[in-house]
Parts: sequence; C-alpha cells; structure tokens
Amino acid sequence: MIPPREVVVRATPGDFHGRPTMRITNGAIQVEVLAAAGPRVIGLRRASSPANLLAETPDLGWETALGRYELLGGHRLWIAPEDPERGAVPDSEGLAVEPLVDGLRLTGAVDLATGCVRSIEVRLDPVLASLTVLHRVDNRGPRSLELAPWSITQLPLGGLALLPQRPAVAGHRPRPNRNLVLWPYSSWEDPRLRIRDGLVAVHAVAGAELKVGFLDDTGWVAYVRDGTALVRRFEPESDWAHPDLGCNVETYCGSHYLELEILGPIRELQPGASTTLLERWEVRDVAASEALQVREQLSRPIEAEGTAA
Repeated sequence: MIPPREVVVRATPGDFHGRPTMRITNGAIQVEVLAAAGPRVIGLRRASSPANLLAETPDLGWETALGRYELLGGHRLWIAPEDPERGAVPDSEGLAVEPLVDGLRLTGAVDLATGCVRSIEVRLDPVLASLTVLHRVDNRGPRSLELAPWSITQLPLGGLALLPQRPAVAGHRPRPNRNLVLWPYSSWEDPRLRIRDGLVAVHAVAGAELKVGFLDDTGWVAYVRDGTALVRRFEPESDWAHPDLGCNVETYCGSHYLELEILGPIRELQPGASTTLLERWEVRDVAASEALQVREQLSRPIEAEGTAA
C-alpha cells in the first residue's frame, strides 16, 4: 500500500500592486493570495516562470451601496443567483488567514448585506502542478437564504475557453441531454462563440459583452493560452436545481478579461448552515492546436499521464 503523499508549504510575503500577499509553492506551481483582503487568489504561476496565469485588473471596480468593490483580477467567491447587493460585497478588510500544512485557509469578514461568511481553502499537491480549492459559504445571519456558491476566475485575454459537452450519438432519444444559455446582451452571431459537436469554445478577444452558460455533466472546464491550460475539475450535481436556467458553468468575455465560472446547486441555508464547492485545478502543457484534440487531452486527469509542470 502506497502511503499518502504529504507536502509542507511555507508562506512567504509578496506584493500585488501595492497590496500585501502571501505566496505558497510546492516546487511545481506557486499560488499567491491577498493577505489582508478577500478571500482572493490573485496569482497562479509555474515555478519556472514569472507569468501570472490569472488576469490582473487592479484598477477596475465600481461603487456599491456598501462602498467601492474592487475587481482586482484572479479568483473570487460570489453568491448566485447574481444580485448586486449579495455578490459584489466590498471585501477590502477583515480577512483571517490560517496556515495549513499544505496550504492556506482564507476566511472573509461577515457580509453586511447577507450575514454570510465566505472562505476559500487552497491546498497544494505534493508533486504535481495541481491544487484543490474549497469554497465555503456560511450563513451567520438570522434568516434562511436561498443561494449557490459561485466561483469566478478572471483570465487574461488571448486564450480559448473550452466548455465540454456530450457529443451527439446515433439513435432516437426522447429527452434532451445538453443546453446552452445566453444572457440578454449576448449574440448567437458573436464570432468569438464557436459551437461544435461535443464542445463550446469562446475565444477571449476584447469586444462586446458575451456570456454563455450550460449544465456541465463532464465535470471539467479549461482555459488554454500560450501553450498552457488551466483545467478546473469539479463533481457535477446535475440532479439538483442550479441558477441561471440550470447552469453550473458560465463564461463571460468583455473588453478587459475573460471569466470562467463554476456554480454549485441552489440550496436553502438555515442560520448556522453552510454550503461548499470543491474544485481541483491543474496546470497543463498543451501541445495540440486543434480544439477537439485538446478536449480529449484535457479530459484525462493529470495523474493519468503522470504529468508535472
């Protein structure tokens, strides 16, 4: 019997456009998080490269009823269905950081709008260019809430978002098994949207707002750019109701970045209850240029190929 692998990581201080950060690495990849705000993951890099695989948008934000919300870039946790008063809650202070043997737990302050507490737990694989990201929403308020955890990753333009679907099969079937949802500002004729059998792809090119979503029962999505893929895996809960006409995966592309989003099922949280969304992220080399070949390559977990960065 092979004993479980263990990794010991040490956090080191860093800086993200004037904001203090903490960085952890397993020798293959480095993860950077905000140290005093969030919870936010704002950096993901190969150990051999300074290039951030996540978008950096430190100057973007907007005013809300509770103050300015700073977009910043990277990865964040919101609450679905989308509501400006529940999602974009300013999180510039009140973060608690708990060191773990193999990562960090980031716990935000109580949301004034909902009474919820959002947390993100990052744990690095001992060897592979991989990490687990556990998102948690706790209802600390006095009333029940109906919501879904909604993890959002901002990515730099210039890549391709891959949204796998079930391919067509021969023979008559009485019930549908695929869907595609568009937001009101999105056009079927947008040239960045490519619909193929078994795959929906979105080219991350600056332009008008485009957002699409669907119910993904394959359990993975990816973003490919400059020969590197960020693959996000999750356990689909297809039998549960999901937000936005039944979406558990969504992607948005505008003029500054692309967002790749995963949503958990909608649940009613009583006071004191919580809901979670667990993902596994993999950083992969991508040699193939044809979209469907990339799909087959990335559908296999990183252990299947023994791949490290």
